[in-house]
Amino acid sequence: MLDTVALSPDIDVLMNDIGRKAKAAARPLGFASTDAKNKALNAMADAIMANRAHILSENAKDLKDVEGTDMLASFIDRLTLNDKRVTETAEGIRAIAALADPVGEVIAAWDRPNGLKIERVRTPLGVIGVIFESRPNVTADAGALCLKAGNAVILRCGSDSRRSSAAIHACMVEGLKAAGLPEHAIQLVPVTDRAAVGAMLGGLGGAIDVIVPRGGKSLVARVQSEARVPVFAHLEGLCHIYVDASADLEMAKNIIVNAKMRRTGVCGAAETLLVDRAAISTHLAPLVEVLRQAGCEVRASAAVLEVIPGLKTATEEDWSTEYLDAVISVAVVDGISGAIGHIQKYSSNHTEAVLAEDPEVVERFFTEIDSAILLHNASTQFADGGEFGMGAEIGIATGKMHARGPVGVEQLTSFKYRVRGSGQTRP
Repeated sequence: MLDTVALSPDIDVLMNDIGRKAKAAARPLGFASTDAKNKALNAMADAIMANRAHILSENAKDLKDVEGTDMLASFIDRLTLNDKRVTETAEGIRAIAALADPVGEVIAAWDRPNGLKIERVRTPLGVIGVIFESRPNVTADAGALCLKAGNAVILRCGSDSRRSSAAIHACMVEGLKAAGLPEHAIQLVPVTDRAAVGAMLGGLGGAIDVIVPRGGKSLVARVQSEARVPVFAHLEGLCHIYVDASADLEMAKNIIVNAKMRRTGVCGAAETLLVDRAAISTHLAPLVEVLRQAGCEVRASAAVLEVIPGLKTATEEDWSTEYLDAVISVAVVDGISGAIGHIQKYSSNHTEAVLAEDPEVVERFFTEIDSAILLHNASTQFADGGEFGMGAEIGIATGKMHARGPVGVEQLTSFKYRVRGSGQTRP
């Protein structure tokens, strides 16, 4: 967990200077042309590919630093870059460049009886602060998304990814310069002092408009508790899969293994499997077996243990645990009503899936569960902005204000009203 650290005079000066530079850069970005933003983004992607060897070399140093620590394998996976992941990072930036520019889009328009013509138009948020751990690719994703939406961004990476993030950040600045955009539009906090986080949560004297935390539960909880500016965040991804008696068994096997084991450390990984009591004799044992064959530890409720003895017993804590590891909790529920009840009690409102062929079951699931992302007959690992066609995401928001679900370019905008008249006065 991040410590509460008093700001040293040097950190105070540094962070306030970063805030001033970001605010100054945000103004011209707000009305920068689409062509200029896209030129910068494509130049960033080119720079990442050209500097791929250096990025991987710096990442190797970051990985060396965490050798022998108690860091979970899932977090090391998040930290690790390879040639494929660097290439995907560059391709992600190009995908963002190819998206429609949200700034200036007319969301709605209507005429009043008095002749006034009113439009609601997308505008940038301003300056976004992103605090993240482990994943160096967030430097590219967040920087590119914020730029496309006309925002300046201040990035504060975890100490474990500082070299990798700095190498990627240098490529982002190179792209800004190539397009003639302010180089301070994307800044990386150059110190690992935790006091810098406290300064960002304070808003840097009004410079930061929104904070986005991407990291573990302790980081996000502290940000939500202490931030003096709005926050787009989720505490954790307690994702559930409900398998109805009407589900196709072979489909369910494939989906569940993918949802849990494709990448166990992502927030869209399934953490709890709920099986319809009416499917105990047909679905339960095959689903548990396929998970175990894939190398997943299964923690079972009493009803599951009656059918499959020898599994580890699930405790009350398991139902509210985001494992981020090859572990899943399994329970038997009384149909769709039981599944809804369990999810409403334990879910973090991130992502849930229903595997069923009965349309009435699917309709109830979609209607009565209020998580940010709901899926039918598909893996929870599709909870990703890139998979939604957003190019990338800055995170998954589980709150209900402004942004919810994958936070892409549209979610990184606000709006203003334009009212055109022809001499009207109010009586």
